[in-house]
Amino acid sequence: MPGGGSSLDLIAAAPRFGLEFVLCRHEGSAAMMAVADAELTGAPGAVLATKGPGVTNAANGLACATLERAPVVLISDGFTEAQLSYITHQVFDQRAATAPIAKGYTQARGAEPAVEIEALLDLACTAPRGAVHLDLTGEAARRPAGPLPSAAPENREAPDLDAAVSLLRQARRPVLLAGLEVAEPAAATGVRRLAEALGCPVLVTYKAKGVVPDSHPLFAGIFTGGTLEAACVGEADLIILAGLDPVELILQPWRYRAPVLDVARRPHPVHYTPMAAGAYGPLPAALDALVAAAVRSGWTPAEIARHRNAMRHALAWTGSGGVAPPRVVELAQAAARAHGRIPRITVDAGAHMFSATAFWECEAPRDLLISNGLASMGFALPAAIAAALHDPARGAIAFTGDGGLMMCMAELATAAQTGAPAITVVFNDGALSLIDIKQQQRQLAPAGVRWNRPDFARVAEGFGVRGFRASDEPEYRTALREALAHDGPSLIDVRVDPAGYSAQLQAMRG
Repeated sequence: MPGGGSSLDLIAAAPRFGLEFVLCRHEGSAAMMAVADAELTGAPGAVLATKGPGVTNAANGLACATLERAPVVLISDGFTEAQLSYITHQVFDQRAATAPIAKGYTQARGAEPAVEIEALLDLACTAPRGAVHLDLTGEAARRPAGPLPSAAPENREAPDLDAAVSLLRQARRPVLLAGLEVAEPAAATGVRRLAEALGCPVLVTYKAKGVVPDSHPLFAGIFTGGTLEAACVGEADLIILAGLDPVELILQPWRYRAPVLDVARRPHPVHYTPMAAGAYGPLPAALDALVAAAVRSGWTPAEIARHRNAMRHALAWTGSGGVAPPRVVELAQAAARAHGRIPRITVDAGAHMFSATAFWECEAPRDLLISNGLASMGFALPAAIAAALHDPARGAIAFTGDGGLMMCMAELATAAQTGAPAITVVFNDGALSLIDIKQQQRQLAPAGVRWNRPDFARVAEGFGVRGFRASDEPEYRTALREALAHDGPSLIDVRVDPAGYSAQLQAMRG
């Protein structure tokens, strides 16, 4: 979302370097798109914003980047020293504004601006990955950058694995919990090899969906730190955290007594539980060493299947009016398979995420994108646009609640302008359902959480996006077929039955 300073210089120069500028409608949504882009490419996502309100509007997306551990650089218009001597309009301390949510800051005003910028990008990509802030005036942007610095050699020092190997060899019923750090090809392969060597159940966080495919016989379900997975993890005599970042877990105490082996890029200064042993450093090497030391566990495929089926059954229900959220997800995947193209999905925060994450079957990392560390609403639509632009042949489906969509609805215009093959599926229940449930649990009168259900299909059509409405399963199946066949963005406004949300929340979190 450009301003009139350095943004214009960067937009003008970008085509020379193969960079495409995508105009968004809000800086926060642009930053969410940059988060999704970073997760899919492994390279830093970049977001442009004007000075003042552009920086403050981008803040939620920057916080998302930092808490999702995604490398993102905010490039904002800045003020020159001369301007600051006589201007107060839109002026505040932009460095201080982003300091709590960005890992680093520079203005690239030194003698070697390329070195400053390279160091900033390196910081964004250093664990824990996150957002950084380049505050750039037009004057600074037009300076010669100078030579790029030589790349620093990658640290390949092997971690000390003696304690980890000892724990692993003693275990007879280990359970493997995979997190966001292993949602990269080499690390994901290492996790699958370790699981198969141990023959043990694997549970994944939301961010690690697909690290072990849902179709794999060792896949046991989702791990959030809640109640649903407790029966399975409670049988473990060793809990292996593979790239699991504590930012991924919900606000509940650790409930397990088994020793914990932490395999991660670095120790986490704050964690839910102490570690019996840790293996810190490059993940593929550590996982390969553990595979070599693995001893076949006592788990049977039937036991793992029993736990997997019990977790899925606890979240399933059929609707009595409208479409039940689990069916919204299952029918979408069935339609995609019939169409011959399985899109990535993006998931917004809200009650519908229990169904979207549990019932959409993933085969590879990043098949599902979600804001989990920040758990921000307004993520799914911009992330789906980014995913669809990243891989148009595959496209994307955004599963969003009505509240989340209304926070970023203007990005439907971005979808229309870019032609992104993204389908937005709106769980339209006329409420902030997750907060509504918590309000009911406290026996409070309903206030501030419900509204009349908008006609999102008509709104989408106004933005130039193909719109559909569905009030039952047959209408929804028809809408899915037409949306999947449509060449461009579309939106399906699904009237959902929220009756089972409370039971799902109870099953997930107790």
